[in-house]
Amino acid sequence: MAGGPGRLEETAIDALTRVHLTRLDKVLYPAARVTKGDVLTYYIRVAPLLLPFLQDRPLTMHRFPDGFGGEGFFEKDAPAGTPEYVDIFTHFSKTAGRDVHFIVCNNLDTLIWIANLASLEIHIALSTAGSFESPDFLLFDIDPEPPLRFDDVIDVAHIVREQLEGAGLQPFVKTSGKKGVHIVVPLISGYRFSEAREFAHRIGREIARSTPHVVSEFPRSRDPGTIFIDYLQNAHGKTMVAPYSLRAVPGATVSAPLRWEELRHGARPEDFNIKTMLSRHEEPWRGILDTRQTI
Repeated sequence: MAGGPGRLEETAIDALTRVHLTRLDKVLYPAARVTKGDVLTYYIRVAPLLLPFLQDRPLTMHRFPDGFGGEGFFEKDAPAGTPEYVDIFTHFSKTAGRDVHFIVCNNLDTLIWIANLASLEIHIALSTAGSFESPDFLLFDIDPEPPLRFDDVIDVAHIVREQLEGAGLQPFVKTSGKKGVHIVVPLISGYRFSEAREFAHRIGREIARSTPHVVSEFPRSRDPGTIFIDYLQNAHGKTMVAPYSLRAVPGATVSAPLRWEELRHGARPEDFNIKTMLSRHEEPWRGILDTRQTI
């Protein structure tokens, strides 16, 4: 993408934002020859699709100041020098024993600022700042253990879909951007995290009983040749990589929302990356935030 026709020039980005941009020629993905300018261009162009999933939602940044391949770190607390246009949500963490000052990305300037910090990945809470103790997303995180492959994940994802649809729910699917998929159900307000977690666990147990290589319990989650339906992500404080977020992998893949019909044998996570996502002309998750459901 570096130097490609879709890239915004530095002067064009400057005209869009209050952010003081730095080192736009810095290579952040060496194997894919993707610069910080390319990352900023991607996030600006995908912002109309991404920002609704960030709105009013505490974030965790996964930053790589020296690019992928250098040392990366997760950052929940707003760093020193956070500008005034960035919204902050403060919550006392029992684990940390202190207040955590989460970034909330409610505007394009904040998204550009996050990208300028070389936060390649953006992770979101499963609840909003306004109802932080109550999840509004139910998450099934499905990953394979070798020698199983992505085609095996696809098979299991469709089984999860069938189970959920059989329960009267409408699930949505996206690639994780790495080796698996995420299946998401938007929830009505009022549930506790324990209720969402138990529901996801029950679905996993039902599938594991009839599908030989699927496991539903954490102690077996790393067994070779298995697929764990991870229900444990449905816990307070856990996060999900945001739809349309980049991932910190060599090919600059994206956690890509898909139509279920796209999730078929032969599809690969690397098909959905910084170079291909902007050429897509559809929003597979259209209406998801208006499709709140009861479990």
